[in-house]
Amino acid sequence: MGILSLFLLACLVIFLPALTGKVNMGFQVPGIPRPLPKKYKLILKNHFPYYNKLELRKKKHFERKVQYFIHIKEFIPRRIDHVTDEMKVLISACAVQLTFGYPKIFLSHFKRILIYPDAYYSTINNTYHKGEVNPRLQAIVLSWKNFVHGYLDQKDGINLGLHEMAHALRLENMIFNEEVDFFDHEILDEWHDLAALEIDRIKEGNSRMFRKYAATDQDEFFSIAIENFFERPEDFRELMPKLYEVLSKLLKQDPYKLTHVVI
Repeated sequence: MGILSLFLLACLVIFLPALTGKVNMGFQVPGIPRPLPKKYKLILKNHFPYYNKLELRKKKHFERKVQYFIHIKEFIPRRIDHVTDEMKVLISACAVQLTFGYPKIFLSHFKRILIYPDAYYSTINNTYHKGEVNPRLQAIVLSWKNFVHGYLDQKDGINLGLHEMAHALRLENMIFNEEVDFFDHEILDEWHDLAALEIDRIKEGNSRMFRKYAATDQDEFFSIAIENFFERPEDFRELMPKLYEVLSKLLKQDPYKLTHVVI
């Protein structure tokens, strides 16, 4: 074996683990994120139930998506000293939870995550907000206090992080970039039809599950449906089976199956 061949073999042995994400070599290869640090995995393990329900292979995929999301986003503190590792990991995990059925979707239009300690005052409409999505500023804005509260109670169907990420997801599907138009058209049309019927039921006072705010419009209905899809999949599936089925197809995942293994 020649010197060049030995050199190439040595390079392969040294660098392949880094390129495949098996080992953190301590440097960043452009376009390839580092594997998720152990301290980040511990945050997921201790604070993110969705991650803990996944089988080992899917956990690895989840970790890679979280690390890449952290890598490509700018996390900006507002009225706090700095953004903590916990904030970065859990907000990124929320986005990955929603997009887990789409390996290549990272809400790429939204380059900035703005984090406030609590509800913040908006001078645009002169009211306090817990969170919002601003496509013009390419930003997702969250109140950390309310984000955390959304994951503390896993059964109330109220989750600020999922709600705002759902708004971002709908917009991402329509914004012309490398991620545009990823929703299946037929499934999306069916969703809109079913949503319109359910919105009418809510307006008439006959809601089967969702809070009244879901009847505001299709956007708010989608976000509130997402909250219930992940937090109360059993009730959602029982009370509105067709709506649940279509949403599951649209997102390419089924939270019900994470907690109900058929033997």
